[in-house]
Amino acid sequence: MYLELWPGRVYPLGASWDGKGTNFALFSENATGVELCLFDKEDSETRLTLTEIDNRVWHGYIPGVGPGQRYGFRVHGPFAPSEGHRFNPNKLLIDPYAKAIDGEVINGQENFGYPWDSPDQDLGFSEDDNAHLIPKSVVVDQSFDWGDDQLLRTPFHETIIYETHVKGFTKQQPDIPEELRGTYAGLAHPAAIAYLQSIGVTAVELMPVHHFLTYPGHLVDKGLKNYWGYDSLNYFAPQWEYSADKTPGQQVVEFKQMVKALHTAGIEVILDVVYNHTGEGNHLGPTLSFRGIDNAAYYRLVDDDPRYYMDFTGCGNSLNVRHPQILKMMMDSLRYWVLEMHVDGFRFDLASALAREFYEVDSLASFFDIVHQDPVIADVKLIAEPWDVGEGGYQVGNFPLLWSEWNGKYRDTVRDFWRGEDRTLGEFAYRFTGSSDLYETNGRSPYASVNFITAHDGFTLNDLVSYNEKHNEANGEDNRDGESHNRSWNCGAEGETDDQEVLNLREQQRRNFLVTLMLSQGIPMLLSGDEMGRTQKGNNNTYCQDNKLSWLDWELVSGNAALLDFTRQLIYFRRKHPVFHRRKWFQGRAIHGNTVSDIAWFNPDGGQMTDEQWQDGFAKSIAVLLNGEEIATPGPQGQRIIDETFLMFFNAHYEVIEFALPQGVQDREWEVVIDTKEPDFVEPGTIYTGDKTVPITARSVVLLRRI
Repeated sequence: MYLELWPGRVYPLGASWDGKGTNFALFSENATGVELCLFDKEDSETRLTLTEIDNRVWHGYIPGVGPGQRYGFRVHGPFAPSEGHRFNPNKLLIDPYAKAIDGEVINGQENFGYPWDSPDQDLGFSEDDNAHLIPKSVVVDQSFDWGDDQLLRTPFHETIIYETHVKGFTKQQPDIPEELRGTYAGLAHPAAIAYLQSIGVTAVELMPVHHFLTYPGHLVDKGLKNYWGYDSLNYFAPQWEYSADKTPGQQVVEFKQMVKALHTAGIEVILDVVYNHTGEGNHLGPTLSFRGIDNAAYYRLVDDDPRYYMDFTGCGNSLNVRHPQILKMMMDSLRYWVLEMHVDGFRFDLASALAREFYEVDSLASFFDIVHQDPVIADVKLIAEPWDVGEGGYQVGNFPLLWSEWNGKYRDTVRDFWRGEDRTLGEFAYRFTGSSDLYETNGRSPYASVNFITAHDGFTLNDLVSYNEKHNEANGEDNRDGESHNRSWNCGAEGETDDQEVLNLREQQRRNFLVTLMLSQGIPMLLSGDEMGRTQKGNNNTYCQDNKLSWLDWELVSGNAALLDFTRQLIYFRRKHPVFHRRKWFQGRAIHGNTVSDIAWFNPDGGQMTDEQWQDGFAKSIAVLLNGEEIATPGPQGQRIIDETFLMFFNAHYEVIEFALPQGVQDREWEVVIDTKEPDFVEPGTIYTGDKTVPITARSVVLLRRI
């Protein structure tokens, strides 16, 4: 077919339809030629050579081409792997700025820039064409009726995150039509939204939805696939597989409909994003997009041997955050998801890798400076996974202003406390009160700490109290993959058991973890399914398990009704009482000149903790007074905030501990609100006064309310 090709524009990158035609623009610093490849419904290919080059952007405009048009690029240039260049025009490439991608990569040797039988491995040049294996980029119409939808901007200190997977959350949900299960439309279905509202969470944190490599070669032979999605091939297009309607480009509309429906229900949408690496892997990986467009620009190569990649992620490559265009692509992507897709924030996978301009992690790296200055991105929720696999990559507490962090020290401390390890009570107290030792000195608030016990990576809450060891045999790696040091305790039996004593203890431990999580200062994050007792049979690395092992089993709702109801009541309780989600730090100071403080810690004798007792590694029991009668920070309209006062007892010891009521509060009555030895919130009625001791069952939490 005959098509006119006009010069076009440098900006914006990607394919941009203006109602009359489409502009195509592709950045490549080292290319010698670029072909735009258009595909019809029969997959016949028409190639057009882009002759216009400005600012290292190859561009052209085609009148009459519009939404639904499928396309790709072929890029010419030197094939010199030892110099960092891997151009190969035999490979059809996905547009890095494509807003939709039609299908998934089909595994095959044609996708590799070198022949599989090459004696020099990746130094050989492949002449095999791969267009039949590569999904096509799609021109889209960005118009959408958002109505009055806008970002919800739930205050950080009132946020409760629910980490979930678009497919896994609804794949087995019986109240959702089968054709919608596992899709954006499924998550937007009234049954899914009603469930989220019933729990009381304020935000869903969705595991990766950027279009990713579904079938990496190392999983194909095992009959497995990439379920989690941490192998991005594009940072603008929603994952094609999660769309119920497979019409090219429709996934964009369906994603927007999902966001709009969740916003209407008062639920924010946070995306787990993976800007640290891509799915193209190391020097032996396939050529699918970035590698073939400009390998030396997009990837961080070894300085003295650019055949190889710097790998701070354990996934084979690292994006080149030192390059201005790669930084621009990241920022363009983030702004796109906020402005066009209306998402409320981002969780950055292995975020320490984004700070490596040279080798060491630099908290003042360009990426963070740009984010801080951007008027769009600086105004949404930004959450870092504050580590990578490189040297010095563990950076919990070291991210700059505006950033919250997955607090790995919170997870480790709380797990150790409840399994009875000798970890000081002082560290537990820091974690419970928002980790001021990590975040206060650099000007951040308690909500800089995203507190979690479990996440997608690792044991579920059920498995945390049911297994001492990982059981990842289903992954086909002889149980070598996944974390081996899980800080878990099986409560006396490994895995499934009929021992009722063990089962009762496990249920109590789950409640201990949930109460600790939801009543700690900071932002709590609940792993999807923990509220209903989801198990992965001891597998702590289900990245490749796109099956019932990973999907939510909705039959657990009835089987674990008590746990689900307890979780719902607990979240409601947290939201009702501002003393458990303060905006600012506790001061531990006297109020109105008396001896009662906004917070005070006590030993079982009722005396305040001494310096020596804080350091006693063998101590497993402590009490804390949370005074809600005067909270220093005002409400959103400047009003004074007054809450009830609570006394909370933690006992991780294996025996009952009798706690004396602290001096100064013995003249008041205290009512039991929560006792984790019970399967539900305690009915009002149990009262403690005067010098009466409070018996705290072994491995339990008790919360008293002053009346």
